[in-house]
Order: sequence, then structure tokens, then C-alpha cells
Amino acid sequence: MQIVLNELMRIDFYIHKIKPMTILIIGGTGTISSAITRQLSESDHEVWLLNRGTRKAEVPANVHQVIADIDDTKTVLDALGDETFDAVCEFIGFVTEHVERDIRLFKGRTKQYVFISSASAYNKPAANHIITEGTSLANPYWQYSRNKIACEELLMHEYRESGFPVTIVRPSHTYCERGVPLSVHGMKGSWQVLKRMMEGKPVIVHGDGSSLWTLTWNEDFARGFIGLLGNPKAVGEVFQIMSDESLSWNQIYMCVARALNVEAQLYHISSDYLAAVSPAEWDFTGNLLGDKAASVEFDCSKLKNAVPGFQASVRFDEGVRRCVSHILAHPELQVEDAEFDAWCDRVIAAVEASKQQL
Repeated sequence: MQIVLNELMRIDFYIHKIKPMTILIIGGTGTISSAITRQLSESDHEVWLLNRGTRKAEVPANVHQVIADIDDTKTVLDALGDETFDAVCEFIGFVTEHVERDIRLFKGRTKQYVFISSASAYNKPAANHIITEGTSLANPYWQYSRNKIACEELLMHEYRESGFPVTIVRPSHTYCERGVPLSVHGMKGSWQVLKRMMEGKPVIVHGDGSSLWTLTWNEDFARGFIGLLGNPKAVGEVFQIMSDESLSWNQIYMCVARALNVEAQLYHISSDYLAAVSPAEWDFTGNLLGDKAASVEFDCSKLKNAVPGFQASVRFDEGVRRCVSHILAHPELQVEDAEFDAWCDRVIAAVEASKQQL
């Protein structure tokens, strides 16, 4: 425990004692960016948020908030005025058009542009389950990931050709208290899976549940991310930020069940089958075959070299207890999903029926 506390103190020292910066976050209230906003607001940095204001009540009082659609260029430029930034952090850029817009807006007015990409961009299937920033990028299953790859390529071209000061960050599965991270759920989130567990119903786990996955608490991610802001080792580079803890999906689901104080009934079905029989809008082809079905472990030594003292400190069993406690205390987060629930029952019944026919 003391070792962990010492590590956190060193990182807090790094966050608070570096030269104060002016930082613009595009987004700033999502799963990942909300933790970054909170931590920066507790430092000497001047923090700006640019978003549509859907969660403005959650924004710390000392943060400058520009409520606007970033695609409304005139409104954004009028609101920012002549302000320049030490770092601009893009959390809601998903296609090359978003990146091209940002280059037009911020070229010459920021010393660093940090783009949030995705670890799902790494080659699927991976040639090696140990993933570094040098692992090749290619995802034939998921358009989301291919779009992120295209954004990265455009930004690195701009860096090489004109010196645009880009830093690319690739998160994997980062979570917060608002939702339990699971692999098989419907469009309305993970609550229905928790409800099935509490009702003693089987919950679907892709594959045999033995593939390895990494889950990162958002406050841990934020410390690594903030350490890259204004960092001379960061411009022109790519970093992945994750916990060092790898768990099988069986272990992940069992941790959730223990947090709920129930016995889990895990029902294993192949990822290919789930992708074939799920509604297209759930995109299990991308989410499973292009991401969560692959067994991966991440080597974050490059980040640790650039941000001395970084170490994720929240183990998943502790993080998921926080999630479950928060969700059970907030009924508005308990969004039921009757469509997904009925689909689970049908799929399990179909698999059981096929067993009887053979």
C-alpha cells in the first residue's frame, strides 16, 4: 500500500509542479476525459472545455466552458478569440474530417495537439499478443477502428510535412463509476447484464471466457495522460495508456458477480456465433471479433519512460465494486434493456436446442 501511495504522490507532484499550462479539451465530460478535467482543475493549469454542454453541471467551477458545436467554426473562433493553448486535446474525433477541421482551427495556436485514438486499431488478429506502440495497425472487422487509423495517418503526415505538433494516445477499455465494463450487452449499456445476474439468470460470455483483457480505471488513465501534456518526449509520438493488470473474461465477470454478492451463471458462446445472430446495430463483429475476442496484453514501458512514476493503482475488483456501488445508488443509471434480455434468452435456448438435436 505504501509503495502505491508513494507512486501516486510522485505523479501528483508531476501534475502540480510542472509549469502551469493553458489546456483546451474538446469533449471533457466523457468516461475518459471527465477524470482528466477533474484532475487538471485541481492543479494550477488553466482548463478550457469545448463541448455541447450536455453535462455542464458536472464541470468544475474553475473550468472555462465554451458551449458550442465544434463544427460551427465561426462560433468556436468567436468564443476562443485570440486565445492560444499549450495543449489541445481531442476526445471526440472519429473520422478524418474531424481531424482536418482541427488542423484548420488550431494550427499555429497550440504547442501540442493530443488525439485520442484506440487500441482497437492494432492488427486483428494480432501477430503477437504482447502489444506495443510499434504493433501494426489493421482491423478488417471494425470501421470505427479503421477510421481511427486513417486519422492517425493524416496527423502523422501533417507532423512530418508541416510540423503540426501531434501526440497520439491509444486507450484500451477504460471505465468509470457510471458503467460496468462487459463484453456482451445491448445498446443501453451493462445494467441488464447486472440485472440478469441478480435474478439468477445466465449471462452470455463470448468464447470460452479464457482470453485476456485489460481494463483501466479512468483516474489512472488521466494521470498518465496529463503526464504527456507539455512533455518534450511526447510530440510526434504515439503512446498507449493502460493498467498492467490482465484478466480473463471469466475473471472479469466473476469480479462483477462478487461485487453484486451473487453467484454468476456464465454461459459461453463463440464470438463468431454471437456476431452472426446479433442485431447489426450492436456491431458484435467490430466489438468482439475486432476487439474483445482477441487475447492481448499491453506493454506500457514507453509511457513509463516518458512519465516517470506512472503506475495504474486501481485493481479491477476494486474498480468494479466502486461501479456497482455507484450504479445501485443511482436509479437513473439502471436502464433496462428488454430487447437485449429477450435476445439472450432466445440465443441460449437456441444453443441448448441444437445440443439436443445432435
